[in-house]
Amino acid sequence: MPETTARHYRWDDMPRERVTDMIDRRFISCNRMMIAHVYLKKGCVVPRHSHDNEQITYILEGALKFWIGDQGEREVTVRAGEVLTIPSNVPHRAEALEDTLDVDVFDPPRQDWIDKSDAYLRTGADDLLRQR
Repeated sequence: MPETTARHYRWDDMPRERVTDMIDRRFISCNRMMIAHVYLKKGCVVPRHSHDNEQITYILEGALKFWIGDQGEREVTVRAGEVLTIPSNVPHRAEALEDTLDVDVFDPPRQDWIDKSDAYLRTGADDLLRQR
């Protein structure tokens, strides 16, 4: 059933999930969107993956280097105050160049994050086809 009431959240009140020794996250999800705070330690690698969800990445602190495309042919470094948009089903991976606080917005919400079936992230293995 669709949410019909506005809801107010405080990031500090949201549970902080330890995904790996290098990644923690908090997220808020509604019917058609999700926003997340992702905390990455310097040197953390987010394996190559793709998903049906459109993604907006906004770096609040630190920097992430992205490799985008089937072979990672496009490299982009996104620093504090910068935004990267990633269309649906575009393969990408990232590395934290320093301790980083990343705000990710997804449409629709990442069901694999909600039900904790995001094995590519938890195991550190590239897994392009898992979510297609």
